[in-house]
Amino acid sequence: MGGGLGESRERSPAQLSTPGQGPRPLADCEAGTAAIGWPREGNTRPQQKRTQLAQPGQKTERTLLSLEAGHWAEGMAGVGLRAAAGCRWLRLRGDDVPGWQRATAASSCQGCGPSVPNPTCAGSSCPGAHCPGVPCPGASVSYSSPDPVVQQSAAPGPAAQSPEPSAYLWSRYREMRKLVHDLLPPEVCNLLNPAAIYANNEISLGDVEVYGFDYDYTLAQYSDSLHSMIFNTAREILIQQYKYPGEIRKYDYIPDFAIRGLHYDVQKSLLMKIDAFHYVQLGTAYRGLQPVPDEEVIDLYGGTQHIPLYQMSDFYGKGPSLKQFMDIFSLPEMALLSSVVDHFLAHRLEFDQTHLYKDVSDAIRDVHVKGLMYQWIEKDMEKYILRGDETHAVLTRLVNHGKKLFLITNSPFSFVDKGMKHMVGKDWRDLFDVVIVRADKPNFFTDRRKPFRKLDESGVLQWDKINHLEKGKIYRQGNLFDFLYLTGWRGSRVLYFGDHLYSDLADLMLRHGWRTGAIIPELEREISIINTEQYMHSLTWQQALTGLLERMQTYQDEESRQVLAAWMRERQEIRCITKNLFNPRFGSIFRTFHNPTYFSRRLVRFSDLYMASLSCLLNYSVNFTFYPRRTPLQHEAPLWMDQLCTGCMKTPFLEEMVHIR
Repeated sequence: MGGGLGESRERSPAQLSTPGQGPRPLADCEAGTAAIGWPREGNTRPQQKRTQLAQPGQKTERTLLSLEAGHWAEGMAGVGLRAAAGCRWLRLRGDDVPGWQRATAASSCQGCGPSVPNPTCAGSSCPGAHCPGVPCPGASVSYSSPDPVVQQSAAPGPAAQSPEPSAYLWSRYREMRKLVHDLLPPEVCNLLNPAAIYANNEISLGDVEVYGFDYDYTLAQYSDSLHSMIFNTAREILIQQYKYPGEIRKYDYIPDFAIRGLHYDVQKSLLMKIDAFHYVQLGTAYRGLQPVPDEEVIDLYGGTQHIPLYQMSDFYGKGPSLKQFMDIFSLPEMALLSSVVDHFLAHRLEFDQTHLYKDVSDAIRDVHVKGLMYQWIEKDMEKYILRGDETHAVLTRLVNHGKKLFLITNSPFSFVDKGMKHMVGKDWRDLFDVVIVRADKPNFFTDRRKPFRKLDESGVLQWDKINHLEKGKIYRQGNLFDFLYLTGWRGSRVLYFGDHLYSDLADLMLRHGWRTGAIIPELEREISIINTEQYMHSLTWQQALTGLLERMQTYQDEESRQVLAAWMRERQEIRCITKNLFNPRFGSIFRTFHNPTYFSRRLVRFSDLYMASLSCLLNYSVNFTFYPRRTPLQHEAPLWMDQLCTGCMKTPFLEEMVHIR
């Protein structure tokens, strides 16, 4: 995914030796310095480095560490920096030296290893039960090194003379731990800008002549306090109209219960997170408000975590038995659905899963259809509408640069009119060339049968035939095919923004070739977490530890297997900790432990750009070209020179990094 948000894909460093020829000569390494702006003469940096390089045939334990360093996280600055300094790390192949016997050259302390798992969750059904040492949801999240000598240079201990493979494994563990610590000073954090726009596909704004917008959660951003109002009102609809037990009133809205992009298996009453490859992320399956043990989840799906394609969501997120929640308004729906299921299960009440799901969905829908949500927002716009001044600035700026604007929304005109007057002013319609309300997306993009109808100033429908779309007028319903015919706005010169990947963006990109921009409000918070020291250090050490596991799995004696098992437990612990930083139940909306989520897969497929809010456009010229970062495939060498050369890697420790091994 462009931008590589929180990515932890693993890969090997560039080969610095040629098979059968040994390490490349110094001249070959220096030849690469010109490509990154380092002069070959007149700079002390190459001279200093020249004294550190091992000569051909010379073998050192320190240089071998670069192998595991190649497994660092993509989201960490070391990727670009290592690409620049990579030719300066002489790599020794594992078969150059007799394996574990090199432990005699390492500082170590025999027997040190990961700490004993915390028994807090032992036997528990909480999501962390399968992650030794991970606290239950709601507990404080922290991680400390299991090795007391990680951050200091230990004197040679008993293992320095030990020929045991396990001693060698632990010595490599400590050396890698120290290397990771040394390469991650505090300044490594805050690399990502939450106000940036991230590109999945190359797009030049200079080529865009027409800008289109959805209204809810695109032009108008709403306060989270709206979610509890939706939850409470839908809960009362279930009690009053559908005769559900009044005891469900004891359930209040849990703001951080769910995240967007989750799937719900109607027949199994399971709310869960699924990755891009259709696998359930273990530890993220809930029935009601209670986590479902991993073993039960696997058993429910025939002994696997995989959900077959025919059961998955269709093009619009609605499969035969699975529903994907892609709308921001679905957060209170997931909370209410789980609360009602929890009540029925806790009181052992028999219920039909399909009926319950439909009743909750209809109750949430009634909050919108009956206009209740619109009434709350209209009564207190200052409370519920956010960033209105920024929306005004974006629209005015685009018009001043000669861009055409249009609005296509499912909301009613009276609601949109009041909201836009609040954000932009009474003359807001002068900014738009076309305004369409009650569009009935996504059917608007596929159904040719509904014609446009014009509304008068009081919102009353007119009967006259629509032969052209007038600026300043309001239209209802219609379809995209008539829209294209009447406006002539086609292809990549149109850029449309929306928050719903299916209803707003999918058809426009795949069927009509428009450029699309996804508004993802959660992005701002997720980036703030990625920028924390705890996340950066945890993720980087996790990747380094994964690299050790990958290289050292060839040691299969009994003691070595125990060491590798301890590393696997520690790795799982770190993975769960980083997951819980985003959400204690479901983690990040963009990733499972390492794979992209199903939501991320759709985000990449259906959007050229994505950002936290429309106001991010104010940070870029109207002629700016967005270039997605080349995310390496697994077989490609991650030489991300573009990030270093274009100044994207603005890290204050760059000069120190290039001297390291």
